[in-house]
Amino acid sequence: MADVEVLQLLVSPSHRLAGRPADGLASGPPDDRVSQVEVRRHLGLVGDRYYARPAHRNAAVTIMSAEKLPLEIAPSADLRHTRRNILLRGVDIDGFLGATIALDSGDGPVVFAVNRPARPCAWMDVTIGPGAQRALRGGGGVRCTPLSDGVIRLGPATFRVLPDPDGAS
Repeated sequence: MADVEVLQLLVSPSHRLAGRPADGLASGPPDDRVSQVEVRRHLGLVGDRYYARPAHRNAAVTIMSAEKLPLEIAPSADLRHTRRNILLRGVDIDGFLGATIALDSGDGPVVFAVNRPARPCAWMDVTIGPGAQRALRGGGGVRCTPLSDGVIRLGPATFRVLPDPDGAS
């Protein structure tokens, strides 16, 4: 178990990075960050654009490590720029592909299957700055399936890797 910090949470009802980067951002609120998120098993984050969408059930929640943000390119880069949902400090989440993890910010653990990388796209060069897509390779976060209901809040939390149910962990 590791102590981590939930730095930011983003629940975005609209997909602002649609189309080509040269076309610019789609309209939407300037800041979709929230102080807590409601997680629903196999559905995602309540209110998010990917909530309960069959095509995104295995990638409904994206988690990113703050340590991977390319602050040398944009010192104020955050979830508004990367469009990830959960920003953690204190764990290299990209190293847990294939694992089952639990994140507990005080309301009980919320369990996620860490399925695949959230690869950075050309939009990162627009939203963060030139060179961001390359800088985020291998560190753009992970796409997850929520395996339990719960709430995640900003602030201190615990991060735990759960044993593989097949005994292979």
